[in-house]
Amino acid sequence: AECYVGYDFVEGVGVDVVVEDPYSLPAADGSFGCVLSSSCFEHAEFFWLSFLEMVRISGPGGLIYLNAPSNGKIHRYPYDCWRFYPDSGIALQRWGRKNGYGVTLLESFTSYQKNDCWNDFVAVFCRDDGDPTLIPESRILADFSDYKNGYMLGVDGLLSGSELTEDMARREIAARASLGVLEVAW
Repeated sequence: AECYVGYDFVEGVGVDVVVEDPYSLPAADGSFGCVLSSSCFEHAEFFWLSFLEMVRISGPGGLIYLNAPSNGKIHRYPYDCWRFYPDSGIALQRWGRKNGYGVTLLESFTSYQKNDCWNDFVAVFCRDDGDPTLIPESRILADFSDYKNGYMLGVDGLLSGSELTEDMARREIAARASLGVLEVAW
């Protein structure tokens, strides 16, 4: 039987455990096959410690899914500290390994906005403990194309790389159009 445990700071739908300290989750080492964090790391003052907890409670071959904003409005709950860019996943992989965990970034990317101001950074890691046979073959990016600055294990360079964020690219197009350098047809 599948077991899902929801952690949060406040009681609510899907919350099984209310935690006071995001850097010390009440779970044994290797308890879960999959650990997921969505729209939380921007609120953690020390997200790198939260990441280590996610790695600690994932078992060998376990997956760690991280979704955090790459841009967007300030939304304090209770803090709003960080945004994530293409090298964030590699940095977290290195941080995990520096702290003695076998963890490998499988893929990461920044999604396009969908009718709002958010571009989400998504990263998927595997708790491999140095055993390459634990690393799964399938990838989100194999079937997904609505992204920029993708990374995939085993592929050199950024996939669909861009130095400009989506908002910056829009501003550049608008500026060029207003100067008459770019003709825009609506």
